[in-house]
Amino acid sequence: MSPKIGQKLTDNPRNVRLEIRLTQSENKMLEECAEKLNITKTKVITQGIGMVSKEIDKK
Repeated sequence: MSPKIGQKLTDNPRNVRLEIRLTQSENKMLEECAEKLNITKTKVITQGIGMVSKEIDKK
């Protein structure tokens, strides 16, 4: 049997889709953060979620 070909499946797939609406200034901030950190906008948002979650846990 030949080895499987294609993208490796993960234990925690990103299968939830979220659509948000941003103002021009919010989008500009998001793009600047992504550019300065050299990461994707999605990664900026997920890191932000993690930071807020940690802040909530402190309280």
